Amino acid sequence: MGTLWQDVRYGFRMLTKKPGFTIAAVLALAIGIGANTAIFSVVNAVLLRPLPYKEADRLTLVWLKGPEAAGGDRVPLSVADFLDWRAQNQVFEKVAAFGTNLFNYTGGEMPEQVRGASVTADFFDILGTPAALGRTFLPEEDRPDASPVVVVSHSFWQKRLASDPHVAGRAITLNDKVYTIIGVMPAGFDFPQQESQLWTAFQLQPPKRRGPYFLQGVARLKQGVTLEQARAAMNLVGDPTQGPKPVAGDRFNVLPLSEFIVGDVRPALFVLLGAVALVLLIATANVANLLLARASAREKEISIRAALGASRARIIRQLLTESLLLAGLGGLLGLLLAYWGIDLLLALSPANIPRLHAVRIDAQVLLWTTLISLVSGIIFGLAPALQSARWNLNEALKEGGRSMTESFGKRRLRSAFVIAEIALTLMLLSSAGLLIKSFLRLQRVDPGVNAERVLTMQIPLPRSRYEKDSARAAFYQQLLERVKAVPGVQAAAVSSSLPPDLISVSDNFSLEDQAATPADQLPAGDLLMVSPDYFRALGIPLVRGRYFNETDTADAPPVVIVNETLARQFFPGQDPVGKRFRQGGAEQDQPFMQIVGVVGDVKYEGLEAKVQPAFYEPFLQSPWSDMYLAVQSSTTDPLTLVPAIRQEVAALDKDVPVAAINTMDQLLFKSVAQPRFRTLLVAIFSAMALLLAAIGIYGVISYSVAKRTHEIGIRMALGAQRRDVLKMIVGQGMVLTLIGVLIGVAAALLVTRFMSGLLYGVTATDPLTFIAVSLMLALVALLATVIPAHRATKVDPMEALRYE
Repeated sequence: MGTLWQDVRYGFRMLTKKPGFTIAAVLALAIGIGANTAIFSVVNAVLLRPLPYKEADRLTLVWLKGPEAAGGDRVPLSVADFLDWRAQNQVFEKVAAFGTNLFNYTGGEMPEQVRGASVTADFFDILGTPAALGRTFLPEEDRPDASPVVVVSHSFWQKRLASDPHVAGRAITLNDKVYTIIGVMPAGFDFPQQESQLWTAFQLQPPKRRGPYFLQGVARLKQGVTLEQARAAMNLVGDPTQGPKPVAGDRFNVLPLSEFIVGDVRPALFVLLGAVALVLLIATANVANLLLARASAREKEISIRAALGASRARIIRQLLTESLLLAGLGGLLGLLLAYWGIDLLLALSPANIPRLHAVRIDAQVLLWTTLISLVSGIIFGLAPALQSARWNLNEALKEGGRSMTESFGKRRLRSAFVIAEIALTLMLLSSAGLLIKSFLRLQRVDPGVNAERVLTMQIPLPRSRYEKDSARAAFYQQLLERVKAVPGVQAAAVSSSLPPDLISVSDNFSLEDQAATPADQLPAGDLLMVSPDYFRALGIPLVRGRYFNETDTADAPPVVIVNETLARQFFPGQDPVGKRFRQGGAEQDQPFMQIVGVVGDVKYEGLEAKVQPAFYEPFLQSPWSDMYLAVQSSTTDPLTLVPAIRQEVAALDKDVPVAAINTMDQLLFKSVAQPRFRTLLVAIFSAMALLLAAIGIYGVISYSVAKRTHEIGIRMALGAQRRDVLKMIVGQGMVLTLIGVLIGVAAALLVTRFMSGLLYGVTATDPLTFIAVSLMLALVALLATVIPAHRATKVDPMEALRYE
């Protein structure tokens, strides 16, 4: 222990003797360690930290499997599907269903919309989360005609109910309906979506048909039942009305709850973690080269220590101690940078990344920082220490203690570190290049609408007050008339959904001449209810037929407009105008609707998603209570219309909130928030890597020039021209660069394959991207080489021959 303490004190003295070297090494390490710590804190909070539910590994989510138009392998359940599942359940302790919802809360100073969910009675029992105050739902409270009850979140209780400890039994008004509060959930509980504020008991009315599909299932596996067994059992659940034997088939999809919460962001976070790992490796290679250069200057010191009896192991330990001290200092500074970096990450991150509120530097993150600091210290310190311990006492102790050129072994090791830096940098640059190209392609995707000067907002009506179709239709018609009269409004319309990703409902449909088909085998499409001016307000082109008009009312024959994708898939080579189809299958009591028009395709499920069949119905023939308002403005900033529109809504009904106010440009911007976030971070890390690689190349060539000053002087004394010296030095740097680029391209072709799921419109082996980043890296390397090479041409032969 005494000798170790002696090594530490001596190491500190040596580091303080060369402050320039120490600062450069610590800064390089701090950048790599700080970036790793910041990203790992996010990965730890989002992916590694256990979910805050009892025995979370037994929790599952259940969907239907269906056509891609309906959601692929995550098709929502219908009420009928849930009731069949619950009646035939054999593998789950309890099952529940939930549907996310938005509620109009009118208990405050002005009406507002809050997030929530309608859930069946066993929802909270399955999650194993009791109420912090009061209780959760009883089994009878999700049955028809039960008294309306609600459980509120901790934040709702604090902000809107003044943290009333006797809140149980208090009444609040949601959607113009009085609910009794029965409990308050613990702080931080917000499942199934971020910022959930309310949970109402979903009262299961006996369904009249198979659809619509809007529920998600949640269940807890029985003890000892595996996920595979649950999937096999679920696929035997069928519709009892189809016969005594359940309809077998791969109908249901059962996934772990963790997959539902974090599955979509896991690939992106692993890419970011890999990116910062490459940055740290590049930083350690840089520091290793600094240590090699420093070790060359300490040859005589080390040789004297050896001559006085120090063993190789003792000298290696001393040098490794200095390396670990550097790593420790880099780790401490990196931790400070990580604190700032986390704040920056949270500021830049999109709101739809789950569990971000839990990001912090905790014991696991500190352990990670300590571990990577120690490992990096050993990585960058071991090779220089071993190289320095290979002394030649006779040569090292000669007068001057130097040879005119660096030993071949050290030169080869320094070159190897530079090649590694270049290869790692190219891997990171290739990843960034692919993500940037993908994001640019995504930005150029045509959403199918004209987003310029379009204002959108949600105008949800209380269902109890607007229970009848005629009341809902009258409100929205009056609102549209008032809004169209507002100065600066060119067109106004209401719709049940908006592009690019606010589609909330899909339904199956059957063609008029289609044979009777089971409901679960019918095609499905996006379903929207729109007013006549919807297509004009959003600039959706008419391809055939006509738009809706004011005559398409509840008393008129039912009509429908379809998108080009539906027309192409189901009416190939035909004019679909005049054809008929209906929602649901042959067993449904739904009228046939006549197709009166075909409109252009619109992205309703995200810019990255393939356009699916979609059909539009006139909202007057099927008026909903939760509609979006879209306004085409003549003003440069459509947000200036918001106060006037608020006044018109309040004039019709003071209890109707105006929510989700955005321009269409903002909706498009938000829809690509996640790809923008990961692209920006990888680009930043790539810039760090490129800078570190350039410094590394510059350092190696500069050190080589310094060590070869005597040789360069001899060459010039013997007639070598300045361009010959320049060519020799630049050639040395470019050979290292070429080798590094070739290795990096080979490695990047393997690594980028894991990014395929994050790319849009570009392959993971896109040749143009690899060529571009290789040329860029070669250019930076050339610049980093030319500077010391140019300095070498300024060598005075007479001064060089007297060098030392």
